[in-house]
Amino acid sequence: MTVAVVFDSAGTLLSTYRVAKDVARQVLMPGIETTTLTFSSPDRVLIVIPVHSKHIITAPPETLLSAYLSDNNVGFGISCTRKITTAEEIGNMLYTDKKTRVGDLQECIRDVWRVCKDESTLTLNSGAILNMAKKSIEFAITAGGWPFDGAKETITALHKMGVPTYIASGDRSTKLEIMADHLGIPRDRVYGVATPSVKAQIVEDLKTEFDRVIMVGDGINDLCAFKKADTAILTVQQAGERPEQLFQAADFVVSQIGDVLPIIRDLLDQPPASRS
Repeated sequence: MTVAVVFDSAGTLLSTYRVAKDVARQVLMPGIETTTLTFSSPDRVLIVIPVHSKHIITAPPETLLSAYLSDNNVGFGISCTRKITTAEEIGNMLYTDKKTRVGDLQECIRDVWRVCKDESTLTLNSGAILNMAKKSIEFAITAGGWPFDGAKETITALHKMGVPTYIASGDRSTKLEIMADHLGIPRDRVYGVATPSVKAQIVEDLKTEFDRVIMVGDGINDLCAFKKADTAILTVQQAGERPEQLFQAADFVVSQIGDVLPIIRDLLDQPPASRS
C-alpha cells in the first residue's frame, strides 16, 4: 500500500491569526476566518498579494492601494472564490479601486504583528477580498501563521514511515516554502495560491501515483479536495466554527495534527485496492 498525504497550510499545519478591515465601514475585524467570509457571498474573490509586509508598512498610508500595486508592479494570486470570473476582470478591478488605501492594509499588518510578535517561526500573508458585484475591494486582509505544536514531529514521523507529504494552500508560495523548509517538506511538493479546484486536482493527480491519497484540511476551501481524496481528515485544532458539509465530507475528525498518524498507520496495514 502506497500512501501520500496532502496538507492544507493555515489552520491545519499552522496556527493562524487573521484580520480583515471592512473598507466601507472602516472597521477592523480581528480573528476573522477569511475563507468563510469569502464564501459567504457568491460575488467575493479572495486574493493574495506577493509583497513583503515591511515594504507595505513603509509606504505612505494615504496612497491608494491600487496605485501602490500598480506603481510597484505587484501582481496577485487568486486564493479562493465561488465566483466564476477571470484574472483580467479581477485585475481591472484591483488596479482601479478608488476606496482602499495602503493604510487600511497597514492597520491589518500591525494587528497581526501585535498578536504574533512572540512567535519565532512566522509566515505573514496580505491580500484583499474583492466584491465583483460592487466593483471594489471590500476587505483588506492579513494573516499570520506559525506551526502547531507537533506539526514538525508529525511530518518527520510520516517520512520515517515512507509516506510523502505535500502542501496545497491558498497562501503564496514563497511563504509556504519557508515553512516547508522548517517542517521538512521538500519544496517541489509545495503548491501555493491553490484554489479549491486546484487542491482537488492535485489530489486527483496524486491518485494516479499512489494507492491512497489523504487530504488533511480544516476549512471550506478544502471541501472539493475532501471529496476527491480517498480519505478526508478534518482537523479542528484551529478554533472556530465550520460548516456542516465539512464534517459530512470527512472520514475522520481529529483535534490535533498528530492524531493523523494512527489513522495513516492503519491505512498502511491494509492491502491495496485493485485498480480497474
